[in-house]
Amino acid sequence: MNYKLSCESTVDLPWSYVNGRGLPVLFYTYSVDGREYTDDMGRDPEALPGFYKLLAEGHLPKTSQLNFEQYIEFFEPLVKNGDLLHIAFGSGMTASVNNAFLAAEELRRRYPGRRIEVVDSLCSSSGYGLLVDYAADMREAGASMDEVINWLNANRRCVHHQFFSTDLKFFKRSGRVSGAAATIGSILGICPIMRLDDAGRIIAYDKVRGKKNAIQTTLDTMEAHVRNGREYSGKCFICNSDCPDIAEQTRAAVRQRFPKIQGEIRMCDIGTIIASHSGPGTVAVFFLGDERLPDAHK
Repeated sequence: MNYKLSCESTVDLPWSYVNGRGLPVLFYTYSVDGREYTDDMGRDPEALPGFYKLLAEGHLPKTSQLNFEQYIEFFEPLVKNGDLLHIAFGSGMTASVNNAFLAAEELRRRYPGRRIEVVDSLCSSSGYGLLVDYAADMREAGASMDEVINWLNANRRCVHHQFFSTDLKFFKRSGRVSGAAATIGSILGICPIMRLDDAGRIIAYDKVRGKKNAIQTTLDTMEAHVRNGREYSGKCFICNSDCPDIAEQTRAAVRQRFPKIQGEIRMCDIGTIIASHSGPGTVAVFFLGDERLPDAHK
């Protein structure tokens, strides 16, 4: 543990948990009608309900990348005290990681005696959190920075992000679902089934009618890709955007089908940055499996 491990707020894990593991966090922000808010990670219990209230009132949040200076300001105090391994929000979701690479390069020039490494997670939300959580386990067990980096590069495409949405308004806004399809889908209770591909980009590859079928399809897909099938003994995280009841139904179904999952299935809230694009009504399941496939495959 002679190096720091850091991440960004889009890990969508509770701040109390991440802070308790000694992981410094760089926070994203979003704006609504010109007012800036921090991606809070649950530090203020009123922040997330307030965010969804804004959405319900028709306000549209805007998100932005982390810039070079933000990474410098975050990295430099950490590097002054030792080496640093930063796991960044996936490049399939944002180009911020490019600024992280540039900042790390600059700080290597300023502090030639320090080591600073950045890994593109190729993950998002609590799938990104799952990857960081495994890395934190390794660091606490005494793994070297190189050992953690090698594991991250070997496994970052093996963290599956399997999710569905019961509310298509924000997917219409993002262009992933057409206006007509969103309207008809909402009337008929159509849920798009989505995943991340090998580059960390969102792929909508199927659709079903009703949340029960969405949960069933999610579990069937999990079984097809998870390590050791129903004997899976790794970690599983589930997160949701303002639909905890559906997330709980999903958790119960996952636990029943995969009884050997390691420990408790961690339940998390989708944070404000991800939810700015997904809106409410999304449930996501994250687990270790085979390598994620490109866009052309399921």
